[in-house]
Amino acid sequence: MILKYDVIVIGGGHAGCEAACAAARIGAATCLVTMDMNKIAQMSCNPAVGGIAKGQIVREIDALGGQMGIVTDQSSIQFRMLNRSKGPAMWSPRAQCDREKFIWQWRKRLDETEHLDIWQDQADELLVENGAAVGVKTIWGAELRAKAVVITAGTFLNGLMHVGRKMVAGGRIAEPAVSNLTESIAQNGISYARMKTGTPVRIDRRSVDFDLLEEQPGENPIYAFSYLDTPRPSKQLTCWTLKTNEEVHRILLGSIAESPLFNGQIQSIGPRYCPSIETKLTTFPDRDSHPLFLEPEGEDTNEMYLNGFSSSMPMEAQIEALRKIPALANVKVYRPGYAIEYDFFDPTQLKHSLESKKVKGLFFAGQVNGTTGYEEAAGQGLVAGVNAALCAGSDGETEYKPFVMHRDESYIGVLIDDLVTKGVDEPYRMFTSRAEYRILLRQDDADARLTERSYHIGLADRKRMDWWLEKKANIERIISFCQETPIKASEMNAHVEALGTTPLRAGCKLIDLISRPQVTLRAIAPFVKGLPELLDSTFANRKEEIAEAAEIRMKYAGYIERERVIADKMHRLEDIRIKGRFDYNSLQSLSTECRQKLIRINPETIAQASRIPGVSPSDINVLLVLLGR
Repeated sequence: MILKYDVIVIGGGHAGCEAACAAARIGAATCLVTMDMNKIAQMSCNPAVGGIAKGQIVREIDALGGQMGIVTDQSSIQFRMLNRSKGPAMWSPRAQCDREKFIWQWRKRLDETEHLDIWQDQADELLVENGAAVGVKTIWGAELRAKAVVITAGTFLNGLMHVGRKMVAGGRIAEPAVSNLTESIAQNGISYARMKTGTPVRIDRRSVDFDLLEEQPGENPIYAFSYLDTPRPSKQLTCWTLKTNEEVHRILLGSIAESPLFNGQIQSIGPRYCPSIETKLTTFPDRDSHPLFLEPEGEDTNEMYLNGFSSSMPMEAQIEALRKIPALANVKVYRPGYAIEYDFFDPTQLKHSLESKKVKGLFFAGQVNGTTGYEEAAGQGLVAGVNAALCAGSDGETEYKPFVMHRDESYIGVLIDDLVTKGVDEPYRMFTSRAEYRILLRQDDADARLTERSYHIGLADRKRMDWWLEKKANIERIISFCQETPIKASEMNAHVEALGTTPLRAGCKLIDLISRPQVTLRAIAPFVKGLPELLDSTFANRKEEIAEAAEIRMKYAGYIERERVIADKMHRLEDIRIKGRFDYNSLQSLSTECRQKLIRINPETIAQASRIPGVSPSDINVLLVLLGR
């Protein structure tokens, strides 16, 4: 049987769901191929979305018209804004989610998306003709044909799970591995390697003594990921903190010889920033405890997730060690933690559109590109889906214009540029420190950066665009009011001193007062005629978000402008294209390492070349001089 589409997406995880939705919303006839329709967007590890820099990515996905923010809000059971003690460039939203509701909210979004079909099957062979991807064959004999194919297979490609010395093939617990697709892709000259990740034990809440734990409540009022007014129907639940101790460490270290990470059983690279408990013990031998977080998996389940206790130790060692923690003395577990090895493809083989340099119309997104995390996967999936749809819609004779975001435009742009320019030697995780323009990439202004651009390519719909335009007008109205409203020192100083800042020496405009760190719009509003009514006249359910966005723009105007000037200077290098203009082997004035890296990456622009590890500033100057000739 042959089924024909414009775009085929392989894998129903976070990357695959965003890719399929994005391609279909642009208008491409799309088919999402997944092994289990009941595990769409499964949260294989922690049932949480967001966190440091990851939360910014989710807000960018939402601003672009993606679905992750909406689904998260509809299934959230606890919300927190991390890094509130720092500046707004560092604020990062995070939500604990109900795992099952998250799946079914995603399934609902997919079912409601026009031009999108779901096919429950397993991809077995990539079909390539004349150097272009034209479809896939499945294990059940179906042949799905398309003009573009997106690979988002997560950890399923030759997946191998480990618990102690026990090894079982699988892409996730109780789910089969995909055994032939990697080799089918690789025969087209695409190289691959192995990575490793892991997940913790799952605990029965009925066996936990919560009186011995420290409560970690969520925030109130509750913020949201989506810029739209999305309902949040779920009950807000509490998380809990606890610690390991020396007895826990003694038991785990006593079984370290049985750990796949240390007995040679696992050879692949694991995540640096989410290490297993056994890695923590050997890396920090002087620590007598490590923090753990006990988090609910949902409203209607007793299953809990023990964050910080990722492990592939023998199950007996895991359980025995846990019972040395007082609150878990009688603990019962649903299943032990395990590690999983899987195939990934070198992302330097991709263009910034996430299309393969080797096979036309073939796109990769998610963990198959060497990343870790739902959010990084979803961001890539959205970009790959958009570009797959644009590729499928082109006439085949001329190159389509890809949708690419720059490093000063989004964290997703930083993520993809890092992947295709620098490659990965360990599972990639996004941090705010990876972005050189953090002040421009705040979580509060993703819609300001991205919604209008997304609307013009057909991804963000009219409702989202109108919502942003009204919000934009409200923000500008607040800023204009503050710029125009005079403040008298004699009338305001008592209130100013009460807020913990020095009194005014003379009158000023309200915006000058708002620029002080101790002064907020809400705190000063009762004493400024017309300001309370202005702040409350915006969207009823999002007025605090709008006031906050206006306030951030006023307080940090100087910093924002300075960073914008720096970013604009870098854009000049982004405009200098070098691909196809040099025979790097013949440029003896470049270092040997530089020539090797430039040949392998084949950068599009001078700016991209400057970010390649091993390419020095002097090498860039040589290229600029040669271009001048």
